[in-house]
Amino acid sequence: MNRALSTPPAVPSGILSRAPQPVLSAAQGLLLRPWEPADARVFLSAYQDDEIRRWHTRRPLTEAHVQEWFDAYRQDWEREKGGHWAVARNDGEVLGRIATRNWNFDDGIAGVGYWVLPAARGAGVATCAVTALSAWALDEIGFYRLHLDHSTRNHASCRVATKSGYLLEGTKRSAAVHDDGRHDMHQHARIREA
Repeated sequence: MNRALSTPPAVPSGILSRAPQPVLSAAQGLLLRPWEPADARVFLSAYQDDEIRRWHTRRPLTEAHVQEWFDAYRQDWEREKGGHWAVARNDGEVLGRIATRNWNFDDGIAGVGYWVLPAARGAGVATCAVTALSAWALDEIGFYRLHLDHSTRNHASCRVATKSGYLLEGTKRSAAVHDDGRHDMHQHARIREA
């Protein structure tokens, strides 16, 4: 369906899919890199962690299922729907996951999500990853607004959002279902500086 916009898209179509998904540098010597088939075991093991399970109800069940997710991640990039990265040390050790999804090129808006493995928690890994991804999406790609939400009970995620420059905008009542029932969700956002 053809449609006319009164304003040009904030992010031109094709700007991302024409190139391979980039590896992004983050503080503390961290890298955000596309997921590789060899990461399936650590990815699957992350969803055995009680804290990750507490906040993420969509979970892979087997390594084959993880590979299907990785294939979907590659397709998201090719179709300009999202980008999914492993948060890793220079030696390749995976510490977490970060993604930007639901790309809206017309309005220049995208969502952000993340988790960190237990051994890497409390060391600023999530904050470094969110900060690096946000700088890339806002300053290099041209998105105007990035948003993330988390359960109002997830105080660690709230700290990560705030430390990464995401202002708390409000509470979405009963906006998500977790294993223990419905949760209110905090909505945070970061916008590109003019």
